[in-house]
Amino acid sequence: MIRIHGMSASGNCYKLQLLLAQLQRPYRWIEVDLLAGATRTPEFLARNPNGKVPLLELEDGRCLAESNAILCYLAEGSAFLPTDPWLRAQTLQWLFFEQYSHEPYVAVARFIARFLPPEHPRRAELPRLQERGHQALAVMERELATREFMVAAGYSIADIALYAYTHDAPAGGIGLADYPHLRAWLARVEAQPRFVAQGA
Repeated sequence: MIRIHGMSASGNCYKLQLLLAQLQRPYRWIEVDLLAGATRTPEFLARNPNGKVPLLELEDGRCLAESNAILCYLAEGSAFLPTDPWLRAQTLQWLFFEQYSHEPYVAVARFIARFLPPEHPRRAELPRLQERGHQALAVMERELATREFMVAAGYSIADIALYAYTHDAPAGGIGLADYPHLRAWLARVEAQPRFVAQGA
């Protein structure tokens, strides 16, 4: 059985929980206390020298890091990853967008607002993070005005990757009121078969 080393509060880790539930694939979850430094131990660094979660560990001991790379690996051969070269490239496009233009702002704002104390100096970053987070959500809003899911082929790992932090963007002070198409998309994702909420 595959093992997932992850932190339940992490949206990047939740991506894998959601996909695995929808694939109906069994796995073993290993909770890692990131905030306590558990990813910096020699044992963990031997599995992932970058010292981050999530981490997929296969039965033969091979390990794969980076949430969206793991999504691609797990979704291979399923309806969640298109086989058509153009649709697959569009799926990858949104995975790269999520990691470069979305997650660094939406997820980091959420982390600062949720996990750091009110007097922490990193709270000064929030206005800029929120501004850039809204820019990313505006891109999604424009795209979702023309189709139901991020890729024309239908629900895919592109939706899973972007849902993971978008649904909780308000926790970082990035409200969703101005994004009706995005909010409708969130509801469509949540209506998918075998959907599981974060922390469920």
